[in-house]
Amino acid sequence: MNKDLLEGFNDAQREAVLYNDGPSLVIAGAGSGKTRVLTHKIAYLLNEGYEPWSILALTFTNKAAREMKERIAVIVGEENARYLWMGTFHSVFLRILRMEHEALGFSSNFTIYDSSDSKNLLKGIIKDMGLDDKVYKPSSILGKISMLKNQLVSPEDYACNNACFQEDLRSKIPMLRDIYRTYVARCKQSDVMDFDDILVYTFRLFEANEDVRRKYVERFKYVLVDEYQDTNLAQHRIVWQLTKERQRICVVGDDSQSIYSFRGANIDNILTFKEIYSDCKLFKLERNYRSTQMIVGAANSLIKKNFNQIHKNVFSENERGEKLSLIETYSDIEEATVVAKKLSYIKLKDGCRYSDFAILYRTNAQSRIFEETFRKNAIPYRIYGGLSFYQRKEIKDIIAYFRLSVNPNDEEAFKRVINYPARGIGNTTIGKIVSAANYAGVSLWNVICSPLEYGLDLNKGTYAKVDSFRTLIDDFRKMAQTENADVVGRDIIKRSGIVADVYADTSPEGKSRQENIEELLSGLESFCTSRMEEGNTNVSISDYLSEVSLLSDLDSDDGESDDKVSLMTIHSAKGLEFNTVFVVGLEENLFPSQMASSSPREMEEERRLFYVAITRASLHCFLTFAKSRFRYGKMEFATKSRFVDDIAPEYVDKNLAASWNSKQSNVGYKSKTEYSWKNNGDLFGGHNPAWQRKSEPITTRISAPQNYVSVRKVVTGGSKSLQSLNSLSANRPIAVGCSIEHERFGIGVVEKIEGVGENCKATVSFKHVGTKQLLLKFAKFKVL
Repeated sequence: MNKDLLEGFNDAQREAVLYNDGPSLVIAGAGSGKTRVLTHKIAYLLNEGYEPWSILALTFTNKAAREMKERIAVIVGEENARYLWMGTFHSVFLRILRMEHEALGFSSNFTIYDSSDSKNLLKGIIKDMGLDDKVYKPSSILGKISMLKNQLVSPEDYACNNACFQEDLRSKIPMLRDIYRTYVARCKQSDVMDFDDILVYTFRLFEANEDVRRKYVERFKYVLVDEYQDTNLAQHRIVWQLTKERQRICVVGDDSQSIYSFRGANIDNILTFKEIYSDCKLFKLERNYRSTQMIVGAANSLIKKNFNQIHKNVFSENERGEKLSLIETYSDIEEATVVAKKLSYIKLKDGCRYSDFAILYRTNAQSRIFEETFRKNAIPYRIYGGLSFYQRKEIKDIIAYFRLSVNPNDEEAFKRVINYPARGIGNTTIGKIVSAANYAGVSLWNVICSPLEYGLDLNKGTYAKVDSFRTLIDDFRKMAQTENADVVGRDIIKRSGIVADVYADTSPEGKSRQENIEELLSGLESFCTSRMEEGNTNVSISDYLSEVSLLSDLDSDDGESDDKVSLMTIHSAKGLEFNTVFVVGLEENLFPSQMASSSPREMEEERRLFYVAITRASLHCFLTFAKSRFRYGKMEFATKSRFVDDIAPEYVDKNLAASWNSKQSNVGYKSKTEYSWKNNGDLFGGHNPAWQRKSEPITTRISAPQNYVSVRKVVTGGSKSLQSLNSLSANRPIAVGCSIEHERFGIGVVEKIEGVGENCKATVSFKHVGTKQLLLKFAKFKVL
């Protein structure tokens, strides 16, 4: 390769490309040109006489492998690039397993199970063993087995480990070791591997067959690994098996961006690499080509707070740029509104596209409030790497029950949930109900209400199950006619069995589904609270469905334009970059997650996650948090994340927050909630789920700081009582022209007061959420 092709490389990049005399570790800071270094290094190896098939390059995504191969082809020609052993760990090792199948006792045509296949197999095993699939939930069990395989723990090793068995006893799944053993045996019996087996069997192949291992050691004269901080134990051990003699290896990564421990990634693999390969040479790519100096400086000052790291000093020679902006808002509603307005302002001012913006959050459930706000403000968006909130399965299941409580003749809702959660009503039974309904020209609901009249032929046991479902929906219908939507919703989620089904799954995916359900309830509570403050004392589930149907209908309209704001979790954002980034929800127990509070190691990963979020931005970075947020079905008062103060003050502009929020005395108050069950809070990070709380009026459920006052108890007859109330809070009467601070809407000016007693209303113009009409007996505010 002509060394002129390295023109434009900085010294560190050039040295990392040219050094190939031994093991090397390339620590590539955010935006430092990592991919460019990797591709040119491979091209340089080819130029130095390495045959394409003697180079093994391992990546984590097919997209990364494809892009690297295309870049290499431009440099060295497509013919040379074609024969490289380049791909994901799984694709490359599957290729090896196909060639060496006999040594493992598999046929050459063994098949690969996807997660759906694996869950179905586990479901059958659990049923055959006579176990409760609500306790031994297939998806959760599969997650545990996957973790064990990634740690190279065999069924035999697991069965002999008493500590693991004791943990399973505490988790009420003592038969896990037997399920694991049976699952592995059934896969082998069926000539099948699952996704994790590709790594497990590759390791065992090399461990048990020295001649085979030596064959591939001789073949792969140079090994390169991308994103080494994301490797798990199995990947780490296989790389060692292939390189321990020759030690011609280069791994690239950034310990500061190690954020996938929940998938089995182990940061120690990159932190201890120099100890394992004692002659390793370390290269640090410290120049950031992406971001302004302010953004890079802020990220540096944050990550320096971590103890376990390879120290580096990332710098930028781009423009100095503006400081990160810290925005404090009164509530999650105001947070979303402020973000929408700021985004629109920057788009107009800079003349940029919507696709230049990203909203990053800690949990998937946080997308809901931004989706709703963006729709109301006609801001196009897409959910990156996931589904829109109202398109997620658990949400659609719940909404289907809501629809049946209002309209039991809704056929699609009926078919969606008649056997979810599973209640023994199979497809054959559903088919009979549909046939009877079609023959008589009536709804499915009519058929199960009068089965004899419509000739529904069911045995006694099946009829009892169908009638139990009918009774359940009838109960929901009756409640929906008299109770507010939040009460009905909580009862449906609990009594339908959705709670038991979703909360039995302890996997990361299961946790995300739980958070989505809690967010739905929070949205429902917020909807009821807003409507009651506006004067609607009876907020029905039908009212809520009318609102949601308009939102969910838009989910199906993808449109043809790619010019959309990206909404995503920070985990999904890794590897991406945007001109402007909003990192939202920066509150204690949300980000960092409450689950990390007792573990210094997990807290460091949460800080790395924040580092990843900040370094996605090239020009503008906004950090937002709310003093109050509907979570777990209630209003909670929060403090800003500790991570905000981890950033050196010279990189953060807090004046914007101060100008929008004149008083900060209420941050830190916690809401109080009464529970109807005990000893269940540990499943929810110290919180009981919303569906487990006693039903009580919304205005008494929310316990605000004392200087927020609800007029509900004292407004009984005209302005005198009203003035008396507000004198308690600020020694000033509420009047046209005065400023108030509302618990959820922030600061506003009273424009009009009308009505008396319980019908007294105030029209208030709020800074960020527009004009609201508040029924004062329900409103929570203080006079400034």
